[in-house]
Amino acid sequence: MKRQNVSDAVIRRLPRYYRYLDDLHTKGVVRISSSSLGGKMGITASQIRQDLSCFGEFGQQGYGYNVEELRAEIGHILGVDNNHHIIVVGAGNLGHALMQNFRFSDIGFKLDAAFDVSPALIGTEVAGVPVLDLAELERFASTQKPDVAVLTVPRSVAQSVADQLIVLGIRGFWNFTNVELSSAVEGVQFEDVHFSDSLLTLSYRIMER
Repeated sequence: MKRQNVSDAVIRRLPRYYRYLDDLHTKGVVRISSSSLGGKMGITASQIRQDLSCFGEFGQQGYGYNVEELRAEIGHILGVDNNHHIIVVGAGNLGHALMQNFRFSDIGFKLDAAFDVSPALIGTEVAGVPVLDLAELERFASTQKPDVAVLTVPRSVAQSVADQLIVLGIRGFWNFTNVELSSAVEGVQFEDVHFSDSLLTLSYRIMER
């Protein structure tokens, strides 16, 4: 499967394809054309074909795409079958809400534990996941070797916590701290989530309307 020179824009559209195809698969849809899929997603059929061509040949002319097969292929590209191990660092309001409501397992992540410094949270469980003392993180990482950390710590300590986790071998960060994090260590990836960006985008669209 070829992956060279895949733009960030294409990578960011892949989860949308997966989400729409997953919904179609749940509804029992067997096949769909690129034009029909594009119509549901608000993008052109040619854009879909161009995006998918970055990874190989999909679909048949005159038939379209087999929904189940394309969903599985895109899921494989995105790594949903890689069984990533993930931890939450910061089990306060936002961390708790993510653990309680976000179904990590649906997209190939196994949530192993959460960490916090609050005595009121340490020793509790959220959705069956234990909240451990942050002081135990080094021991935990050395044995369990998590791949990804969800950061929901205060922004004042975000970079220092990320640096600590990088030293422990974690290379992927889903960052909710509202701080742009960085690292000189090769292979470290940050996915920064800014709620204000999304809300301001909505504000712009409302104003333009």
